[in-house]
Amino acid sequence: MDKRFLQDLYASHARCPDCPGPEAVSNFFIELLGTLFPDFSKKVFGTPEELELHMKELKMQLGQMLFKSSPENPLNGEQLATHFFDKLPDIHKMLSQDAVAMYEGDPASKSLNEVIRSYPGFYAIAAYRVAHALYMMKVPVIPRTITEHAHSRTGIDIHPGAEIGEFFCIDHGTGIVIGETTVIGNGVKIYQGVTLGALSISKLDAEKKRHPTVEDNVTIYAGATILGGETIIGHDSIIGGNVWITRSVPPFTKVYYKTSIQSMNIEETEVRNFRMEL
Repeated sequence: MDKRFLQDLYASHARCPDCPGPEAVSNFFIELLGTLFPDFSKKVFGTPEELELHMKELKMQLGQMLFKSSPENPLNGEQLATHFFDKLPDIHKMLSQDAVAMYEGDPASKSLNEVIRSYPGFYAIAAYRVAHALYMMKVPVIPRTITEHAHSRTGIDIHPGAEIGEFFCIDHGTGIVIGETTVIGNGVKIYQGVTLGALSISKLDAEKKRHPTVEDNVTIYAGATILGGETIIGHDSIIGGNVWITRSVPPFTKVYYKTSIQSMNIEETEVRNFRMEL
């Protein structure tokens, strides 16, 4: 084998001797999720002290990973881990609200435990909520590794940089894509195959808002594609299946395809009615 090739490989390993690999990051997330929600836990805690000790071990594990992955961060790994674990009560509260939203939004669900234990949407949202907290702390790589772990398991791709409000409901979920600069309000429900994406894929636009804003209490049905950083879906709107949207729609709007003439109709139920043809 070519010696220069081997030397180049060795140099790349030397530059990253202790980087936490995807498996280590995924295992940490799985352990953390099992600690927050016993439906995922492989452990049985006999006393509160045992649970507290386990949390300290997880915190130490995260601190070591953050130290290795964030050498230029002004906070050291232990400080970053402490900051993250201080956020866990809020993360747990939001995830509990997400579970309620999915339970109340799906007639097929029989209990909160069923939602938490078996719904891919809950798993993907849990990975996002954990990853987003780390992303906001400017931790590199690890947040994306966590959401990509969930992506590979559920088929739901949520970038950790997206901003998602409370009571977020994903029903079915396979094929959902939520881009980095997406903003989603409270009480939003999204079905499978929805894309909240960008109109431009140029690197020159990397620092711009490229993905849409979805305001409170919006429902987006299967296969809808909504693109663009200036696109706003007004609150209390319903976006029908398979529509393609690249401009804003007002609040209290229904957007859908009228299949008989293949035109898209928009009904602004509290303002006026009008039709847009594609």
